[in-house]
Amino acid sequence: MKTTIIKAEDLIQSIADAVQYISYYHPTDFIEHLSQAYDREESPAARDALAQILSNSRMSAFGHRPMCQDTGVVNIFMEIGMGVRFDSDLSLQALCDEGVRQGYLNADNPLRASVVADPIFERKNTRDNTPCMLQISLVPGHQVHLHVSAKGGGSENKAHFAMLNPSDSLVDWVLETVPQMGAGWCPPGILGIGVGGSADKAMLLAKESLSEPLDMLDLLAKGPQSKLDELRLHLYERINALGIGAQGLGGLSTVLDVKIKTFPTHAASKPVALIPNCAATRHVEFVLDGTGPVELTPPAPETWPDVEWAPDEQKSQRVNLDELTPEQVAQWQPGQTLLLSGRLLTGRDAAHKRIQQMLANGEPLPVDFTNRVIYYVGPVDPVGDEAVGPAGPTTATRMDAFTEMMLGETGLIAMIGKAERGPQTVETIKKHQSAYLIAVGGAAYLVSKAIRKARVVAFEDLGMEAIYEFEVHDMPVTVAVDGRGESVHVSGPAQWRKETPDLPIMPV
Repeated sequence: MKTTIIKAEDLIQSIADAVQYISYYHPTDFIEHLSQAYDREESPAARDALAQILSNSRMSAFGHRPMCQDTGVVNIFMEIGMGVRFDSDLSLQALCDEGVRQGYLNADNPLRASVVADPIFERKNTRDNTPCMLQISLVPGHQVHLHVSAKGGGSENKAHFAMLNPSDSLVDWVLETVPQMGAGWCPPGILGIGVGGSADKAMLLAKESLSEPLDMLDLLAKGPQSKLDELRLHLYERINALGIGAQGLGGLSTVLDVKIKTFPTHAASKPVALIPNCAATRHVEFVLDGTGPVELTPPAPETWPDVEWAPDEQKSQRVNLDELTPEQVAQWQPGQTLLLSGRLLTGRDAAHKRIQQMLANGEPLPVDFTNRVIYYVGPVDPVGDEAVGPAGPTTATRMDAFTEMMLGETGLIAMIGKAERGPQTVETIKKHQSAYLIAVGGAAYLVSKAIRKARVVAFEDLGMEAIYEFEVHDMPVTVAVDGRGESVHVSGPAQWRKETPDLPIMPV
């Protein structure tokens, strides 16, 4: 029987190259679908967000820097031909982890380490983004087929699962679930749906479906060829009719494609899983056949549309952060675009938790937050003459539990993140006449160009979750919640949902 020998160094090098490649290249089919969404978008706010994402995509591709600061947890689906042998005494997990380690620690383009070990107690960063999430299957043949993706926390945190009754409506469940996801998954993106098998199989099916080529544009042009096509089209139209839009600001495109994978299941069961992929969709597939490491081909330069975002200086208000007062913040309007310049503090979950502990213990804080603005971000390390690497916003709802403390006890007057805030947090913002601003998720490299200086000012041991002070110039943000408690994540989708026609529900 023929045996193909895969050298350990070839597998390691291929995975290292793959995680680098996907950090700065969108898949070609994703760019095509995103471009079409931009062309047909009518919501000014959503169109501006899409322009930032497309411009960021081109900048990242040409600059070989991450499109998103959250360079994700690496997922590897590996189909191993039964005629293959690996030239190594290490486990496949160990080999793949070494590839991830080398890829993430690449000095020319270091990627953010986001994985923490001991998920319950210490949650200590592994510093090299290992381990990866490895799924293996044995198939006939003499090759190894790999699909490597990087999944950010914002979209992964919006995964949902339900054990439906066989007679329950899949469509109803999806249409009830998507609005609950909010904008933390950075739409527009892809929805992966798994139906059948067992609970764990349904989740795996949903994740696998996100690796399939995007073909919604073809499906819309040619029409459905099967019942599954009909269901995908129906969900695509119904979800976009919700009006959630890019970044949850209201608009015509919430999803670019809906993928569905199924598997036989128990007669009493209907397991259903839904996992979104965000505006920083990143994956690549390749084959190893024993002849050496893979050579990945970059997308052609003409893949990107002629879209180059620039701030609208006529409609945007310039804000000097170094002279900002609570009275000025109270005058901002929902949906207003701002260009921020001056000194900005950063902080995420771990920093907020530590601040909470220090206040509870009566300890002085290492940073004075009086009349300051905090940016929820965990940046990528800089290279060359960069002040900081890609530095897009993280999901703000994770900081909701700390908002009263920060606004009421530290002197903080505004916050920057992505996605909506919870109802209680909106009331807290209203109570303190503060404001919540959003930067575009999926435009991290573009946003980082506004950051001129960066230094760690507290909690250095937290790595990317330390408190930095950024000096920014014309950093683009939008007022998402104003001092009166009005939220664009409520008003925007409501406006565009009214303007879409009613569609009948498909009875499945």
